[in-house]
Amino acid sequence: MEVSPTHYRVRGLSQVARLGDMVEHRSRAGVRHGEIVQISPDEVLVAPFERAGDAGVGDAVVDLGPFAILPHASWRGRAIDALGRPIDGGPHLAHGDLEDAARLVQPPALARQRVGEGFATGVRVIDIFTPICFGQRLGIFAGSGVGKSTLLAMLASASAFDTVVVALIGERGREVREFLEDTIGPDCMAKTVAVVSTSDESAMMRRRAPDTAMRVAEHFRAKGDRVLLILDSITRFAHALREVATGTGEPPVARGYPASVFTELPKLLERAGPGTEGSGSITAIISVLIDGDDHNDPIADSVRGILDGHVVLDRTIAEQGRYPPVNPLASISRLAPKAWTDDQRTLVTKLKAMISRFESTRDIRLLGAYQPGADADLDTAVKQVPVIYEALTQTPRDAPSADAFTDLARHLKSKERPHVPQQG
Repeated sequence: MEVSPTHYRVRGLSQVARLGDMVEHRSRAGVRHGEIVQISPDEVLVAPFERAGDAGVGDAVVDLGPFAILPHASWRGRAIDALGRPIDGGPHLAHGDLEDAARLVQPPALARQRVGEGFATGVRVIDIFTPICFGQRLGIFAGSGVGKSTLLAMLASASAFDTVVVALIGERGREVREFLEDTIGPDCMAKTVAVVSTSDESAMMRRRAPDTAMRVAEHFRAKGDRVLLILDSITRFAHALREVATGTGEPPVARGYPASVFTELPKLLERAGPGTEGSGSITAIISVLIDGDDHNDPIADSVRGILDGHVVLDRTIAEQGRYPPVNPLASISRLAPKAWTDDQRTLVTKLKAMISRFESTRDIRLLGAYQPGADADLDTAVKQVPVIYEALTQTPRDAPSADAFTDLARHLKSKERPHVPQQG
């Protein structure tokens, strides 16, 4: 055996091992586990789930075969790690049937149900500008500290779903309990399965956690549930993929990312969506952490092309105190036409045009070059857009919006200046 900080090599398993097999080895620190990530004629390369430093030359290693997650209905309300072990101090988890788990395969493209029914998230800016349909995959693109986790928690509380699966990948350990207990809350947590892999865990645990969360979501979809899958964040999953791939000697091709990273991303994300006839759907909300606020980052660019829409959180908007800091002009839902009525589509088009006019003339107005009365459309934008922004502001403490368009209309009407007749 050859040991390094992130991998170790094992002789004697090459003839029976398969990629993805789980192995067990015993060391002075106890029983440890890992996954086979590379096979050569004489040896296999193992990436450990725990610290590789616990392994030593001469330790016995046993191939346990492929790793399987066996979800069960009783997992709702529980928090587990990437290997399906409880981490919430509760009782041991019940496990589902192995044959049922074996049937959880990705539906063929032409066997899937079609996406067509929208639902209200309760977040006004989302329901108006980027409405979501059951089975859609939507990305939340944001830099660090912009309000991504808060928006995700607001979306998780949507009442339209039977089951919620939350995958926290690479999160700070101290924030996990706060997110589950305070941000999501006990009511939503009762129907939620949380899969947690914190930033101090090994790359293999962070790499495995999204797959575990997806398998849990697939289990409930197969039972006919409408499932909401929240994955925060796909960027840290890509970082874990990069760490494992470079450890096997794979060369980088794009800003340090090996080619296999861009192969694994669609393999994971394509598993979400509607199931076959008679099953449910997985609506996926995928957060994308924008490194350095660069929206052309390779991971962001790749994920944007896979998903069915993207919501952009703007740091400038957050600095203005408008939450959620969604940029409606940069955000797109490719399935919005299926959720809007004809009147709503027309209204949103006009709202975007008005907001665009307001934002594009901001510098001119700050310089004092704007003269009311010279441009009727600009006059309307200057009057209405700040009121629209005010109507879209929402915090987790606010009640979810039952009808975002009605709430917007009511707010605009309340801000209309009453007509005062002039005295002759």
